[in-house]
Amino acid sequence: MNENDNITLVQNMYAAFGRGDIQTIMGHLAPNVEWTLNGPTEIPYSGKKSGPDQVLTFFEALATTQEDQKLTIDEYIAQGDRVATVGRYSATVKATGKRIDGPVAHIFTVRNGKVIRFLDFVDTAQMAEAYIR
Repeated sequence: MNENDNITLVQNMYAAFGRGDIQTIMGHLAPNVEWTLNGPTEIPYSGKKSGPDQVLTFFEALATTQEDQKLTIDEYIAQGDRVATVGRYSATVKATGKRIDGPVAHIFTVRNGKVIRFLDFVDTAQMAEAYIR
């Protein structure tokens, strides 16, 4: 796939997230995908996930612990098999009522039309605080 195809793939994944269509996202993942958001254990979806089954737990944790989620991507930057995105994410943590609202940066690595690696960069201090009662 070329860089434009990789951007389109990532855009389709974001559109699916916006619709709550996690199965479409899962369909774009390679069997050996690595999905990482480094952060403290207070964030229930943080850590490194390996394989689609573990990645699914990332989305399940988002869905069960947050509401009013909004992800806006402002920039797509592609080079070779990587797509970097920059945007903003907001949500409310159900258990505490606290709001998360901050910048995000994501890096996708695409091989043979499937995402093999995802890195999520967010304000983990703000996210952790939102989960603490």
